[in-house]
This record gives sequence, C-alpha cells and structure tokens, in this order.
Amino acid sequence: MNPFINLGIRHDIVNAISELGFENPTPIQEQSIPVLLTGSNDFVGLAQTGTGKTAAFGLPLLELLDFEENHPQALVLCPTRELCLQITNDIKNYAKKMNNVNVVAVYGGASIQDQLRQIKRGVQVVVATPGRMLDIINRKAIDFSQVKYVVLDEADEMLNMGFQEDIDDILSTTPDEKKTWLFSATMPAEVRRIAKKYMDNPFELTMGEKNTGNANIEHEYYVVRAREKYAAFKRIVDNNPEIFGIVFCRTKIETQEIAEALIKDGYNADSLHGDLSQQQRDKVMKRYRERSLQLLIATDVAARGIDVNDVTHVINYSLPDEVENYTHRSGRTARAGKTGVSISIVNSKELGKIRQIERVIGKKFVKADIPTGFDVCEKQLFALVHKVHNVTVNEQQIEQYIPRIMDEFAELSKEEVIKRFASLEFNRFLDYYKNAPDLNAPADDFRRDGERGERGMRDGNRGGSEYTRLFINLGSVDDFTRGDLLGYICNNAKISGRTVGKIDVKGVYSFFEVNKGDVDMVMNNFKSVEFKGREVRIEISGEGTSSPRSGGDRREGGYQRREGGFNRERSYGGGERREGGFNRDRNKGAGGGGFRDFSGKPREERPERRRRF
Repeated sequence: MNPFINLGIRHDIVNAISELGFENPTPIQEQSIPVLLTGSNDFVGLAQTGTGKTAAFGLPLLELLDFEENHPQALVLCPTRELCLQITNDIKNYAKKMNNVNVVAVYGGASIQDQLRQIKRGVQVVVATPGRMLDIINRKAIDFSQVKYVVLDEADEMLNMGFQEDIDDILSTTPDEKKTWLFSATMPAEVRRIAKKYMDNPFELTMGEKNTGNANIEHEYYVVRAREKYAAFKRIVDNNPEIFGIVFCRTKIETQEIAEALIKDGYNADSLHGDLSQQQRDKVMKRYRERSLQLLIATDVAARGIDVNDVTHVINYSLPDEVENYTHRSGRTARAGKTGVSISIVNSKELGKIRQIERVIGKKFVKADIPTGFDVCEKQLFALVHKVHNVTVNEQQIEQYIPRIMDEFAELSKEEVIKRFASLEFNRFLDYYKNAPDLNAPADDFRRDGERGERGMRDGNRGGSEYTRLFINLGSVDDFTRGDLLGYICNNAKISGRTVGKIDVKGVYSFFEVNKGDVDMVMNNFKSVEFKGREVRIEISGEGTSSPRSGGDRREGGYQRREGGFNRERSYGGGERREGGFNRDRNKGAGGGGFRDFSGKPREERPERRRRF
C-alpha cells in the first residue's frame, strides 16, 4: 500500500501519483500534508528546493476544493514562467484520475488572450506569476471573491525580484477569511514580514535549520585569475566527462557569451535568460530535459523553477549578488535525495563571499585545484573505456557486419585494436592539453585577480584576425537563437565555430561575422541550401569587413534616430537611449570585463570623449 494513503490522500489521487513514481513521501510532504488537509490553518513551510514542496501543497488542494464549482478557489503565486508551468503540469498530473479539474497557468511571454479564454471557460486553480496576474485583474477578467486558499511558492525569490507591491495588490482582491500557505527555501526578514502581514498565527514547519543548504550537496571552490576564468571553467567541465549541469552567470550578456563560446568550442550547451521568447525558452528546456544539452547556461531568474532530474553539477561561473540565491542555485542538484556538487569559480577578492555563504548554509566549502592537462586526459580516457565496457550490444543488428569488421582488424592484435579505439577520443584531448599551463591562482598573485582579464575569452577566440560581416535571411521568427544560428551556419558552411565571430539575430534576418578567408566557402556552400522550402540567402553586409569587436555595419551597429530620441544597438548588449531616457548596462560579461561603449571596445582602450545629451 502506498504510504500517501496514510497521510489522508484519497485513492484516485494516490493511484495517479503512484504511476508518477511517488513511493514514499518526503519529509516536508509527510509533515505538512496532514496539517494542510485540515484546511483550518495559515501555514509557513521552510524547505530546500528539490524536497517536494509542489506535492506538499498540491495534493491537499485537490482534496479540499470543490470541483463541481467552476470558479477560482485556489491561487498559487510563483516567481517565474518555468515554475508556473511546472506547478501547473504537476497538479494536472496529480489530478489525472479526477473529473472536472481545471488548472490554468497565467504568466508573461505567452498570449494573454489564450489565458483569458481558459479562465472564462471555468477554472478552480490559478497558477500565476505576479505581473501577468495583476494585468488580468486590472482587466476585471477574473473574480477572486470566492478564493479559499492562496499559496505563495518560492516567496523569498518573489520578494527578491521586487514583486512585493504586485503581491499586495493581488491579495487585496481575495477574501480576508482565506487561508494563506507560504513556502520558501530561505527565511529572510522580508519573508517574515509578509507572513506577519497576511497570516494569522500560522503553523510553522522548518525542515532542517533555516536558510541551510541541502546536506547531500558537496560545495567546492576554485581560485583563478580573472583572465583565465573561462579556460579554468572548461577544464573543470572536461574533468567531469559525465557532467549534466547548470552554469549560473550574473547577467544576460554573460550568459549568452559563455553559451556561444562553449558551442564554438564543441560543447553541447545553450543559454536560458530573460531576453528569450517563451517559445525559445521552451525549446531550450525541452532539449535540456531530453539531455541533448549537457550544459545549460542560465541567469538566476531564468533558472528558478527548473526541476530536472539527475543534475550532477551546479557551476557558479559568477557568484550571486544575494547570498541567499546561492541556496537556490545549489538546490538545482541533489534533488529527491540524490547527491550533487556545487562548484564556484572565484578570484581572491571573492573569498570573503565564500566565507559568508558558508555561514548562511552552515556547510564548509572545499578548496579544490584546477586539474592539470594530464589529469583531464586521464579522466577522459577512462571515461571512454568505461563507456565501451558498459555499452549495450545489439547482437541481432550488428551480427551482419561482424565479418567485415573482423576483416578490417585482421592484421591487428587485440592490444592494437584497443589502443587505436581509445586513441580516437584520447588524441583530441592530448592535442588540446599539450603544454597546458597551471590555471590555479598563486597566492602571491591574488592582488591582481581583479584585473579585467576575462576579455581574453572572447578576444582569444578571434585571434586578432579580420572578420567579414555577412547577411542571412533567417532570424528569430524562424525560431533561431544565436546558438541555433551558429550551429546551422557551421553545419551548412562546413566551417568550425571558432571561425565565426559576432552573431546578431534580428526578426526576419540576421548578421554574422566569419574570418575573411572563409567568406567564399560560406557563400558557395550555401548556394543550394533551403530552409522550410525557401532559399537561404547569404550576402556581404554593408561596409564589408570589420575588425575584431568593431561596430561593423553602420546600418545596424550605428545610430537609429526616432522621434527626437535615438537608440544604439549592439549584439552583446551595450546601452539604450529612448525618448530622452538613458540606460547604461555596466554588466561585466564573460568576454567584456567592464563597461563598454557602443563600439564594443573596453573603456581603457578608447579615447575619452564628451557625451552630448
């Protein structure tokens, strides 16, 4: 008998979750479900991500609501689109053996008209992000006057993201007698205040100590010089051949640049950040869940709500601005009782932040050394040997080829066959890591760790050669991200990703840079290429050539004047001035290393000039 029966969950729900693989309740489920099933208490539940909080509140909701009535009875607020969709799908799955259960996901980035139609047809459970929910309330398109339960999931993150006023406005439309259930991984003062404001003598449940990290996660940190950060990161990845990880960056720009650099270097990687459309985000997440991506490069906001099984590593390419966010990041691994590793790549000035995080999560970090080139080669070799040893042989299908295979190896001994087979992959790493330097920052060099050396990652890829800017008649309307377009160009043009420079994806067209010597090859190889029945056109854009990190074609890289204001665009961010407003992005991208003007040059490499507003 499934133990969930003993918690008070009825048979049709238990049968549904049994098919989903729920065998035993997690600690948060075991202790919270009986309390919530009474329906008589406000509730505060503190537990780390990956401990089963969705089922902890989702199962009681299905028990308590009246599904004969087609009006909103429960509202679940959460910080991100991904988490909103995940909660919605989970509740639908729990209820798949029940009748007339209507759950609607309300979030930005998708058609509001579709969401309004679903609400109009009838709904009992609304799962929403605060911004879009407030839009629908302001349209007077939903009535929360009969809501009985409000769930604030990942409450700490919603407050970190500035949703306090939206939450106030939304909850003001709900009845005073409703019950509020708050779930959070950490309990900062802001969450304590919201609990005090909206709850009456809540039942509090804390799994482990407040704000502590998952006990199944190992925490490691590596100290490197800033200019060698990307090289060190790649070496850490190569030293973990079976890695299936999430890499956290601080900014959208850094996220995109790291992902593109990894793709060029032959890794299965892609980015997830707020500038992607919902369709693009769904496409990336689908690939990651199917494990066709090995590395997901993400910002904190984009990664909230990612619930993917068997994530082996979380890598903090940049430490989070808020210490509490480290708990959320590391919680993407070691889910459902499994183990995982959280890695941070830092310079010596950030060692104080490591100590601060240690105090918050109550666990010590282990200082690790960047592996040597020899270490990586050895690790990769035995990973290959292990994979060969454990591969499943399809005897029936391969039998017909065995005679030809044996003929091919006839003059080779068993030892020679093994050597050659192992060398197929091993030689690549031997060549790459030949004379590989030590990337660990020496103690006497820590004073220089703050230098703006991360620029070397991108400039190193370009190698100082000139690039030619090309036009292609494919863009975001064709569902291309920069990573997708890079792969498409390399595949059809038969060139290496290392020879491709800046990629600028527009709506119905895009621009990309390639080495001058590869232009003819790209043009020739694309002569007969079609995409969804139409001819793909490649043309040299505008001024023709652009030196590394130049603005390129003035038509796209220069000024666009509109109604007295102007907008300057650049592929990797930059600044925007619109209608008299001014926004300067000072994010330090992985290849940027500091404030950049619109030409893309670092501040220290360009002459001072006066700005006229």
